[in-house]
Amino acid sequence: MRVVVQAEAFDFGVEASAFASGVSGAGAVVTFTGLVRDLSGGLSAMEIEHYPGMTERAISAIAAEAAERWQLLDALVIHRHGRLGPGEPIMMVATAARHRAEAFAAAEFLMDYLKSRAPFWKKEITGTGADWVAAKDEDEAALRRW
Repeated sequence: MRVVVQAEAFDFGVEASAFASGVSGAGAVVTFTGLVRDLSGGLSAMEIEHYPGMTERAISAIAAEAAERWQLLDALVIHRHGRLGPGEPIMMVATAARHRAEAFAAAEFLMDYLKSRAPFWKKEITGTGADWVAAKDEDEAALRRW
């Protein structure tokens, strides 16, 4: 398993290819990439803050839980921090398992966790100011299913 928290952009194709080629015995590889959304049409940037070390430990713990629950062969989580523009990749999850159901379930679990519980703080910056992104009820509901 690999967890990476970085400011630099990542190349989804390179990461997905390297992940898939490094797994032996998998019947399924699932990947997901989240992008910075501009829901209001006025987003200039999103700033993401975290505590180095703490964030990686928290994500690693949940990735280990996913690996155990769904018998994953491997998992990858990449999450960016710093200043990101609309449309930029913000995170990537990849899971590998012997069967697709396990790979999909583990990927969804990881994505729901990253959205709701990973220790990141996000601020949306627009032409009229900046606001911290608050937790959403639908994100909490998604996490409760696990």
